[in-house]
Amino acid sequence: MKEGPAIANVAALIGDPARANILTALMAGKALTVSELAQEAGVTLQTTSAHLSKLLGAGMVAARKQGRHKYFELASSKVAEAIEVLMGLAADSGHLRTRTGPRDEALRAARRCYNHLAGSAGVQLYESLIRRGYLNIKASGLSLSLQGREFAEGLGIDLGQLSASRTPLCRECLDWSERKTHLAGSLGRALLDHMIEDKWVRHNTNSRVITFTSRGHQCFAAAFPLA
Repeated sequence: MKEGPAIANVAALIGDPARANILTALMAGKALTVSELAQEAGVTLQTTSAHLSKLLGAGMVAARKQGRHKYFELASSKVAEAIEVLMGLAADSGHLRTRTGPRDEALRAARRCYNHLAGSAGVQLYESLIRRGYLNIKASGLSLSLQGREFAEGLGIDLGQLSASRTPLCRECLDWSERKTHLAGSLGRALLDHMIEDKWVRHNTNSRVITFTSRGHQCFAAAFPLA
């Protein structure tokens, strides 16, 4: 008798095109309603509800009720990591959904990857931290150097609070559009939160696109230079 995780069951859930669209839409890090997810999936409300029921049963999404509305979100960062890896594999093998117009360009420039910054801006952030010695690459994974801790704290990030969480402080995440690494983990989330709170960026309510303000472009370039 074969033992171990039944990955075929999970793969079959993700493999359905409508469910894949639902999970990809939730990679924006926002909780969405059934009607919003139905638009993303391209199926009816009834079919979307059936898909969500299966995803709930598998522990891939979570539901919460607020007032008259029920919202759905990814159940955990592990689910988000798995979806992002699959997006990278699909991109590497040339399986890309064609989306013409400025939205595609904007998506590649800067977007949410669940709860952290991705796209060319996310790669620049990661590479800037690496080149300045703020992040160290070890066999065990990424670690924040003393200089990196000083930099993060200088932005007002509470590293003590981040370290107390169960999420790794720093984690590599493969960027599907750039085919390079960007920064995930609790620090990646905190850096994006800082950019939003300090109005460096605006996040589009209808997509994962992140748009830098004029001031934000200057602040980002100063904080994460590549030279």
